[in-house]
Amino acid sequence: MAETVVVADRLAPGGLKILREVPEFDVVETVGKGPEALRAAIAGAAALVVRSETKVTAELLEAAPNLRVIARAGVGTDNIDLEDATRRGIPVLTAPGGNSTSAAEHTFALLLSLLRRIPWAARALEEGKWDRKPFEGTELRGKTLGVLGLGRIGTQVARIGQGFGMTVIGFDAYVPAAHAQAMGVELLSLKEVLRGADILTLHLTLTDETRGLLDAERLSLCRKGAVLVNTARGALVDEKALAAALNSGHLGGAALDVFEPEPLPMDSPLRKAPNCLLTPHLGASTREAQQRVAVEIAEAVRDALVKGDLRAAVNLRGLAAAHVAAHRPKD
Repeated sequence: MAETVVVADRLAPGGLKILREVPEFDVVETVGKGPEALRAAIAGAAALVVRSETKVTAELLEAAPNLRVIARAGVGTDNIDLEDATRRGIPVLTAPGGNSTSAAEHTFALLLSLLRRIPWAARALEEGKWDRKPFEGTELRGKTLGVLGLGRIGTQVARIGQGFGMTVIGFDAYVPAAHAQAMGVELLSLKEVLRGADILTLHLTLTDETRGLLDAERLSLCRKGAVLVNTARGALVDEKALAAALNSGHLGGAALDVFEPEPLPMDSPLRKAPNCLLTPHLGASTREAQQRVAVEIAEAVRDALVKGDLRAAVNLRGLAAAHVAAHRPKD
């Protein structure tokens, strides 16, 4: 008997191809069809594949009694009720490796654009102006880069920073000092990184402990004129406090790709803050990243349902490998 795999958000062709090639799967796409179509499709579904658009709430899970796998084509799970999924015994799979390069490169695209004043200079030229004085920039070489979170993306950012001739310091509560040292990164406390960095970049996961991590008090610890880059999760930063730090001149600039909530509200104080560069969550928006993430998550869904392989699960690592397979419907 075929098992239904519901794809609720856009998935690159490579991932869809992998899912459709599994004889046991009936792949149903509900992209753009509305919430009622999604609820109808998942009523008997074995797997639900989402990106960031679909919110997997406890109410939605209640409508999917046969669901055995939730798959997030990406890294974060803040659009999924992880606690309720875990309570129901549903593994939540992610694809953490696919967008690392894309996110790391976007971090530096934002940083260079901010420090070299590129968007503002381009806008002035479009308006017919030719005045270089307002757009004097700042070099990366010789600056101290503070990396909060030394996972896949943070590690790549550290290496790129070193390539620019930067000194890299970092904070990560779960990374051994020896690992950081092997990367040429000095591992420090959060306060030490905030006080020591010319440029601060965020690559932490969003948890109860990290939500609102950079509040007014911690932002005040940053060096005067320091620059903040966030391509991780908007809720890591108190956006009102950040806008205030930019308006007061304590921070020299900010480049943000993520916000809380998204889309960024029209009345957000960040829209009018000085030296603030904003992009609409483009960190994973490259053709290469979209394809890699789609393939990675499709393979994870296939292996979980067919083989009981839960290595991609973020919430049920202690679950026996046979758990998912044992709950497969009988032919």
